[in-house]
Amino acid sequence: MLKKIIAASVLLILFCTASYSATKNKTASKKEDTKEDTILSRWSHENNFADKDGDQTLRIKATYYANEYVEALVAAEAEKNLWTSDETENYKYTLLKDLNLAETIPFRIEMYVRGVPMYPGPFDKHISMRVGKNVYQPVDYDKRFNFKVLGARDGMVYFPRYDPKTGKDILEGAKDVRVIFDHSISMAMSSGSDLIWVWDLTRDRGKIGGGKAANRLEVDRLIKRSDKIASDRAELMKQLEALNKEYDDVNSRIDELQAQ
Repeated sequence: MLKKIIAASVLLILFCTASYSATKNKTASKKEDTKEDTILSRWSHENNFADKDGDQTLRIKATYYANEYVEALVAAEAEKNLWTSDETENYKYTLLKDLNLAETIPFRIEMYVRGVPMYPGPFDKHISMRVGKNVYQPVDYDKRFNFKVLGARDGMVYFPRYDPKTGKDILEGAKDVRVIFDHSISMAMSSGSDLIWVWDLTRDRGKIGGGKAANRLEVDRLIKRSDKIASDRAELMKQLEALNKEYDDVNSRIDELQAQ
C-alpha cells in the first residue's frame, strides 16, 4: 500500500512539474512573440471602411519600412528559418536592395475589398506623402494597383528620398511622415474625408546596421557612381575635343586672314 502511495505521489509531482514547465515555456514564448509583434506592428496602420449601403467594404493597411522595422524583420525571419549569419546577411542584402532605401522611402500597401470592386487607377494620383509642408508623389509603385481590385491586393509604393528641387534628404530633421489617400479612391471612402496615416520619426533615428549586407550595398552604390562619373567624363571629353578643334580652327583662320 505504501509503495502505491509513493508511486502515485511521484507521478503527481512529475505531472505538475511538466505542466508548470509547459506553461512557463508557453508564457515565455508568448512574451517573446508579443515583443516582436510590437516592434513590427509599430510601423503599420490599418483602417476599415464601408459605404452607407454596405455595397463595398475596404480594409487597407500601410507599413513604413523604417530602420527599426527592417532590422526587426530581418531578425524575425532569421529566427523563424534558423538561418546562419551568412544566410541572414544574404537575405538582408536582397531586402535592402529591393527596397532601394538609398534613393526611396518605401511603403507596403495592402487592400482587401469585398462587394463592389474597387478601381483605384491611376493609383499614383490618389496617394501622396507629406513631410512638413511639402507633398510628394510616388516615383514608383506596383502597377497592379491601377486595375480592378476585388479580394486581396498588396504591393510596394516608393516615394523620393531626396527633394527634387533642393536635393536634400526629405526626412532629415523631420518629426513625422504622412501618407495620404484621397477619399475618391474608393466608394467605401467617398462619403468621408481623406485617409491620413502618421508615423513618428523621432522613434526611428537609428540607421540600418552594418555587416556584409551593408558593405555589399555600398560597393553597389560606388560601382553605380563610378559608372556615372565615367559617363560624365566621357561626355566632357567629347565637349573638350570639340572645343579644342574649334579653337584650332579659329586660330588657323586668324593666321590666314593676317597673312593676306
